[in-house]
Amino acid sequence: MPEQENPPPAPDDSRAAESDAESAKQIAELEDSWRRTAAELDNFRKRCAKDLLRAREQERASVAARWLPVLDNLERALEHASSNPDQIVEGVRAVHQQALSILADLGYPRREDDTGAAFDPARHEAVSTIAGEDLVPGTVAHVVRAGYGPDNEILRPASVIVATRSE
Repeated sequence: MPEQENPPPAPDDSRAAESDAESAKQIAELEDSWRRTAAELDNFRKRCAKDLLRAREQERASVAARWLPVLDNLERALEHASSNPDQIVEGVRAVHQQALSILADLGYPRREDDTGAAFDPARHEAVSTIAGEDLVPGTVAHVVRAGYGPDNEILRPASVIVATRSE
């Protein structure tokens, strides 16, 4: 019996095998590229998180360093608490101005919310109301606690007592 030989593959079969091999190679390359990109993105996220944390820490340290002279001046005032009360009051006023200056330099100046100004819920926080014949309803009768920051970025609204109609 003659040996049976495998017939040579048909031309279409060899092209299909080559196409499958080429596709598998492309898939492997794309998968490798995808994995590398995903790893780079993950490293980028981690680097950004570290940079953000570092920037926050630096900013906190910078703000704290700006407040240290205020603390130093308050400690000096306390050391001289038994001396002339007028000098103590003057020293505390100076420290108060220093603190206001630091807040203003940081972009949060003290707001001048005067008595008689119209109550604005975007700038004021009503903590109480008061009625009086000499008061205009809907206006600020008294500022309990000052507000800080410009109109577009209020750090803290002013706490105010609002005038209402007298009964």
